[in-house]
Amino acid sequence: MTKAERQNEAERLFREGLNCAQSVFCAFAGELGLDGETAARVSCGLGGGVGRMRETCGAVTGAALVLGMRHGPDKAQAYPHVQRFCERFKAECGSIVCRELLAGAGAKEGGAPEERTKEYYRKRPCVELVRLAAGLLEE
Repeated sequence: MTKAERQNEAERLFREGLNCAQSVFCAFAGELGLDGETAARVSCGLGGGVGRMRETCGAVTGAALVLGMRHGPDKAQAYPHVQRFCERFKAECGSIVCRELLAGAGAKEGGAPEERTKEYYRKRPCVELVRLAAGLLEE
């Protein structure tokens, strides 16, 4: 898959209702030898900054899962890849923290996910963040 195709796949998955972590991880499921349902289940709890607590961005944690699958199980092999990814993501966005990335978007912590409306997509950077994460993983 090309970088653009991978980014489009991550965006499509997000727009279909998957969370940010799922969208990134599931875009790479086939490459990693996983079916989509398994990948969605593994990454489900990481969305919204881990369980919607607005901590580490789900696009970042989804990417960390991809990097762990590519370079693990040895932590010494995987961690440098995750660290480089996070450095690049932060250089592009200014942070890897969900609440900082969503500042001003009216995002809430905890509770049920918000309805995916045109307003939701307009006010949040999440589509761009999942595209960025997928693109960085392809580079």
